[in-house]
Amino acid sequence: MKREGLLRKGNKSALTAAIVNTVISIIKGIAFFITGNVAMFAETMHSLGDAANQFFVYIGSALSKKAPTDRYPNGFGRLVNLVLLGAVLIVGIMSYETIKEGYHHILHPVASTGASIIINLVVLGVAVALESFVLFKAMKEVLHEVGEEAKGLAIFPKSFANLGRSKPATKLVFMEDLVATSGGVIAIIGILLSYFAGWHFAEGVASMMIGIMMFYVVGKVFLDNAKGALSEADDELESQIAEYIFTNPEIKDIRTLFAMKEGEDYHIEMKLEIDTSISVTDAIKIKNRIEGKIQEMRGITDVIIEFEEDDGVPTWVNTYKLAEEK
Repeated sequence: MKREGLLRKGNKSALTAAIVNTVISIIKGIAFFITGNVAMFAETMHSLGDAANQFFVYIGSALSKKAPTDRYPNGFGRLVNLVLLGAVLIVGIMSYETIKEGYHHILHPVASTGASIIINLVVLGVAVALESFVLFKAMKEVLHEVGEEAKGLAIFPKSFANLGRSKPATKLVFMEDLVATSGGVIAIIGILLSYFAGWHFAEGVASMMIGIMMFYVVGKVFLDNAKGALSEADDELESQIAEYIFTNPEIKDIRTLFAMKEGEDYHIEMKLEIDTSISVTDAIKIKNRIEGKIQEMRGITDVIIEFEEDDGVPTWVNTYKLAEEK
């Protein structure tokens, strides 16, 4: 597949967020150089980190769709996890700088002038509006990926409830823009407290709060994608597949069943016990039927099935009960 074709398969939410955050970071950067406001510095670093991060996410999600090759027969599904693991380092550095500048401002607060206040509030207001738009798009993308429908205000709680089931790239965009929107509001509050209440250290506190929220995103995304890179099993999906398997009367037992995350998709492997009286031709038909049905499930792209002779011992039931007892 050509590069142009691959790029079209990249995560659209990540691309939209990267473009919007690039524009926002430029506007915030100009405002910071004019006003020297530390809260604006924090927001500039935040948006710049988000833009770079989301651009890498878009590229990584696109390249992960590349077809397997002789050198990489298992495909490139986990590439998006590796890219995200690298991308969070950028946000980590930005988080450190944001917290450091905020701390220095608390120790040595500087009063902002009336003109700079207006510039900062206007820029932050526009930024919050744009980031809210990207966040809303990410919420709708979450619902689309998990097959849920919602309209109006119902989109908000449903997207939060289903965030864990969304693709890694979409989850990252969602979390980063949630923090970006919240951070913009916190920066506005800090600036207002500094100017009207005379609490000049409030801008430094706002900067540190934004940096800490960014660190939370770093930790969460790192852990989620470390699991993806190691191909974590999905117990819920395994139970769903097992339930379907036992609706096939020819299958006597499930010896092993693994639903492993490969980047944004799932790789399924299983060993099924079958009656030895069934002919090879019929076994192939059964195998094709089961594979076809499982591949219809959302997010599953690869299914490997092996048949073995029924040993009369209910392996899957015993394994399932043992896991429940633990």
